[in-house]
Amino acid sequence: MSPTLSYLTCTAALLFTTVSCGGKNPFSVAMIDIKGSNSQSFTVPAGSEFAVTLQTIGPGEFASPPTVSSGAVQFLDVSIVGPNAPAGPKQQFRFNATTGGNAIIVFRHTGAGGPEMLPVEDTVRVR
Repeated sequence: MSPTLSYLTCTAALLFTTVSCGGKNPFSVAMIDIKGSNSQSFTVPAGSEFAVTLQTIGPGEFASPPTVSSGAVQFLDVSIVGPNAPAGPKQQFRFNATTGGNAIIVFRHTGAGGPEMLPVEDTVRVR
């Protein structure tokens, strides 16, 4: 891993930890970026924009728009972000945390396959 990539990874992890633990954000960052293809829970401040980046595997993609369970989170858009891995492209879903509350976001993959194609369900706490 290059020193620059390592630094960016540590900075992103620190930002995520600070935001999810309810601390004040020490950086001036316009968007919170959550990465991973496993279901997870995280907290974002009301009024902020955040993104969830998912790695696709094999044929197909994560369907857009994802299912959002409440008005606390509003889906904005989706785009392909690089660099692409041999398994397939990464998709970045952008959201707005509109008001306090909880929302479950369900991402469904369109490809047929094994357990790697199970839906990703993220729980978002907007505070």
